[in-house]
Amino acid sequence: MADAKRPPARIERPLSPHLQIYRPQLTSITSILTRITGNGVIVAVMLAVWWLLAAATSDSYFALANAVVTSWFGDLVFVASLWAVWYHFLAGLRHLYFDAGHGLEVATAEKLGWACIFGSVVLTVITILLVQ
Repeated sequence: MADAKRPPARIERPLSPHLQIYRPQLTSITSILTRITGNGVIVAVMLAVWWLLAAATSDSYFALANAVVTSWFGDLVFVASLWAVWYHFLAGLRHLYFDAGHGLEVATAEKLGWACIFGSVVLTVITILLVQ
């Protein structure tokens, strides 16, 4: 009969073994990136709304908001959000394709992931060139 008062010997195990052997895959990275870009666009929307509210408030407040929006920081936020919009759009199309039951093989899913990444960069560059 086992001794009920004595606890079993503790075996030293890693806290999270999957974190030691897990290698991020393109499909998981693109899925996470889709969520990040969806939320990241909010920053540009908030900056644009602030600029519009400042324009409706006063000339001095608009001058401050306009200085921020037209600075390198504003340019960075809007270019990054432009890329995020294109990426999120292409990833949405990719997920619609998946929902239809197509492209679910690992090799095809990875090709579609790379297509979203490169396609969003190309569409961002084209959009910037067309706007200027």
